[in-house]
Amino acid sequence: MAATRGAASASESGPASESGPASESGAASASAPPEPDPGLFGPASVTWQCHGDPIMWIAGVRALYLQALHPRAVRGVVENSDFRSDAWGRLLRTADFVGTVTYGTTEAAEHAGARVRRIHRALSATDPATGERFPVDDPGLLLWVHCAQIDSFLHVLRRSGVRLTAAQADRYVDENRAGARLVGLDPAQVPADTAALAAYFETVRPELSAGPDARAVVAFLRSPPTPALLVPGRNLLWRPIAELAYGSLPGYAHRLYGRPAPPAPVITRRLRLTGTLLRSIPAGLRWQLPPGHILKAMRRMGPGSRPSAYTLRTSAAILDRPGRA
Repeated sequence: MAATRGAASASESGPASESGPASESGAASASAPPEPDPGLFGPASVTWQCHGDPIMWIAGVRALYLQALHPRAVRGVVENSDFRSDAWGRLLRTADFVGTVTYGTTEAAEHAGARVRRIHRALSATDPATGERFPVDDPGLLLWVHCAQIDSFLHVLRRSGVRLTAAQADRYVDENRAGARLVGLDPAQVPADTAALAAYFETVRPELSAGPDARAVVAFLRSPPTPALLVPGRNLLWRPIAELAYGSLPGYAHRLYGRPAPPAPVITRRLRLTGTLLRSIPAGLRWQLPPGHILKAMRRMGPGSRPSAYTLRTSAAILDRPGRA
């Protein structure tokens, strides 16, 4: 009987101990919702705050002009792309990739990168000068495309009035090595700040030229194929954007293309005016455009995740503290 009473006592004390503070803590943690996935960047990043700016459309067109100056890179596009017959589709797919990588979940970004790598692995093209076949996913070509894109995004953002500090600009370049990894590059081999990015362009410039492929891209960007009824609208709305993007190119690009741009101060004024006009459109309206990456990200991360380049002005002291750039 004594043993029985002891066993009963032990069994009674067991459940009592499980209902203490430790079990309450375990229950609370079990019921707490999981932390939302910020993706590759998250709201604390310069990239998250800047990539929602509408001037990015002009920056993207500038990147295409710049990327076309590499003979092998543009040959890879010409031989393997349907950009002439599906102009707007290609532009939207590129914007969709950037939006997914910036604002999507980690899984969505990794999936998008894997798809790009899979497509590139199957493609090759012919060097226009030597006739040699080369893989489209050659690291040197991927690096050129990445650097031309990041340089264009950063250049147009700052020149249009987004006041990034030097440390924030360095951080932006560093953050986007995550995107470079997605397309197949080793982040250690990708410029990590603005000085390294500028040094890269000095190194690669002797390889650049404006051959027939590059000029075909310029002609396409100035006048993308459009149904006849929409040509007036294209000339009224699209061509000024394309010309402004071209004008924002570096001087060596203008010299290679052989078509001068308006004076640099004129381009800067136009970029600032265009940026002001685009930013005056309510963000909620702009972000309704498909595929809606920013709205999805805000629903996932909460109202404090609303991207705005102007947020960086108030957070400069945080972003630029030692070791962050």
